[in-house]
Amino acid sequence: MTDLPGGRRPPDTLLLTGRAVRVAATTVLVAAAALPAALALTLLRGRDAGLRHLYRRLTALLMLLGPAFVKAGQVLGTRRDVLPGALCDELSLLQDSMTPMTPAQSRRGLAAAYGASGPAPFGGLPGRPVASGSVACVYAGTLPSGEPVAVKLRRVGVERAMRRDLALLRGGARLAARTRPLQGVPVTEVVDGMCAAVLGQLDFGREAESLARLRDALSAVPRVWVPKVHADASSPRCIVMEFIPGLELDTAASCPPALRRAFAGSALTAVYHMLFVTGFVHCDMHPGNLYFTRSGQVVVLDAGFSVQLSDRLRRLFAEFFLNMATGRGRRCAEIVVESAADVRPDADLESFTVRMADLVERSHGLPAREFSLIAFAAEMFDLQRRYGIHAASELIFPLLSLLVIEGTIRDLDPGIDFQEVARPVLNRGLFGART
Repeated sequence: MTDLPGGRRPPDTLLLTGRAVRVAATTVLVAAAALPAALALTLLRGRDAGLRHLYRRLTALLMLLGPAFVKAGQVLGTRRDVLPGALCDELSLLQDSMTPMTPAQSRRGLAAAYGASGPAPFGGLPGRPVASGSVACVYAGTLPSGEPVAVKLRRVGVERAMRRDLALLRGGARLAARTRPLQGVPVTEVVDGMCAAVLGQLDFGREAESLARLRDALSAVPRVWVPKVHADASSPRCIVMEFIPGLELDTAASCPPALRRAFAGSALTAVYHMLFVTGFVHCDMHPGNLYFTRSGQVVVLDAGFSVQLSDRLRRLFAEFFLNMATGRGRRCAEIVVESAADVRPDADLESFTVRMADLVERSHGLPAREFSLIAFAAEMFDLQRRYGIHAASELIFPLLSLLVIEGTIRDLDPGIDFQEVARPVLNRGLFGART
């Protein structure tokens, strides 16, 4: 972007610079207040109290910084196997406990969604939503037929705020790509893809279509419930769907162990079915988009962050997991190379194959309680960076769907065998009819 006559910068650049300064200043101010208080609490009440204060202030900071930062916190909050449980407890508040829209804001949101086509088909909305996220609030409503519905209404002004902060992330990625450790790594491509996917969550017309596709795809998985969309009552800024009563984030915690294990198996099977059979993948199944009912059902909501794999990459993804589950390390390494977006001219493919095969064989021999997808993925990505093999960005999002849900699955069933649960779904995806 070029400067204007007289050396003046374009307004967008000035606005972005101002936003970057505010983000930095807000972070410094929150840290300046939080650190002394945490130190005092540590001295008075112990280390846990001090850390809890820091975690609470970090969560508050993400809320202050806006939707793009909240999205990052949502993913981090699912990683109980790599982050302290107390931090995850605080970050879990980001899932559906954001500050709700005021009645005036919800009225403006409804006017923006339905103003040109007349009043909303469900009439007005109650003053307080049943759930409040970073992009939208969800209200209980009633159709003229008397059917109860859930109304997901986009926040006023969220698109402008999201685009601004994603521009900051893109700028940060461009700077990071110039550093020595990341030279040759497609940082900007990956971040650009992620930003495009996040912006896609603002298109509620697209999300409604994705939710309908997901409902159809997961109908083949027992005990999985995706709400029906009322397309005739929805708009590009508002999704009207089947109302599912009694959804609470802590339902599973009070259920007996056998039911918790059933939840884990059903949720993991649903992810595998998307990855290996249909190729249409919900990439954001964090608590708040994933619920459990006391009748034993897994409820999947919010399909705004979904991608469709090409049939080629779906099969390669499935073949990789099948070979990993059977300990065929060299074939896994070959698939990584075959699916790569780019292989550097100086790539050491033989060394990569040997190290990748060793990783797969070591992981295959681990007991279920000791196998970690996040640890496996981290080591695999490290090998790819070291030996000059760059993963296709199309595969980053499906892998993210597994990494996001892994913490939830392990919390429900610490002994679950991720590779064993995958086997029957892999067989359907590779050798059976796609449903």
